[in-house]
Amino acid sequence: MPDDALAAVQAALGAEHAAVWVYGLVSAFLPASFDEGIQVGAVAHRARRDATERLLGAAGATPRPAEPAYLPPQPVTDQAGALNLVITAEQDGTVAWRAVLERTDDADIRQLAAGALTEEAVRATRWRLTAGATPATPPFPGQPG
Repeated sequence: MPDDALAAVQAALGAEHAAVWVYGLVSAFLPASFDEGIQVGAVAHRARRDATERLLGAAGATPRPAEPAYLPPQPVTDQAGALNLVITAEQDGTVAWRAVLERTDDADIRQLAAGALTEEAVRATRWRLTAGATPATPPFPGQPG
């Protein structure tokens, strides 16, 4: 795997680690009515994290480990803050996986990245709709900013 693709996959793995952590955090601030969405998101990110670690291992690279904790861009103290954070985590994932797509021609890596970008963009949209955020989706999911 070329160095630029390897760096992008490692960054995407970092986004997956962070998303897994975020779903654990937000579960403490969201009522039980959000449990299904939290479970779906957490399971999806753990599966993507594990697949990415296997991909990196197969390429002879050492997967980046998770941080002990992550610093949210804003303190999470209530439901609104939790929803904003989970939206941010999903958006960060779309940006990271789009960067992978831009840096590789490998069909297997592109398939993983395209699936991740799509799934995370859909989850971000669902969370934005739940939060009442507008627009519900950015014009080009995966674009920074």
